[in-house]
Amino acid sequence: MLLAVDTSSQTLGLALYDGNRILAERIWQSKARHTVELAPAIDSMLKQCQSSPADLTRLAVATGPGSFTSLRVGLALIKGMALALKVPSAGIPSLDFLAAAQRQSALPMAALLPAGRTRLAVCWYEYKEDTWHFTGDMKVMTAQELSDQINQPTLICGEMTADERQILARKWKNASLVSPSFSTRRPGMLAELGWEKIEKGLADDPVTLAPIYLHQNEVIPS
Repeated sequence: MLLAVDTSSQTLGLALYDGNRILAERIWQSKARHTVELAPAIDSMLKQCQSSPADLTRLAVATGPGSFTSLRVGLALIKGMALALKVPSAGIPSLDFLAAAQRQSALPMAALLPAGRTRLAVCWYEYKEDTWHFTGDMKVMTAQELSDQINQPTLICGEMTADERQILARKWKNASLVSPSFSTRRPGMLAELGWEKIEKGLADDPVTLAPIYLHQNEVIPS
């Protein structure tokens, strides 16, 4: 059984997955209380499934981009559990599993999550070979800056405030906003991708597993 943990932003997510079924999934908003809420939530989920940490055989964690403090909480917990339980772990970029849940499209797609101070971490994807692929373009910008860059029909998904949605919706001829339900990062999808990565023999070393941090105006090339 695999435990997936996402602490990329104020939206926290947990899932339990056995390779065939999502056994449990939880998503909630935390007001900077990740350290206090995360461990009890995992304990509660395991108990609801009549399981314990000893039943976990794999772990998956969202690696960002995201909040510095938030990511550290999730990474530290998974790294500690991987070492204590002696089970493989997999880090998955936070916007990769958001993108993986989107429908097929010929349009380019911008996947977003909050980067603090009204900024957004933006990753671009294209659909090919039956899945969404990260193009290597990753930036931090405001919703208005993103809107100014959109000059062709584009899908936009991810965690946005009402104001950010309104700004981007003004570009209605080119900006196609995915619904809030499809814009939510699903820990169940994180669990699936983590399971697949470990199955392929690509588990990460928990000692060196590191988060992805972004700073304003920073660009990370492919």
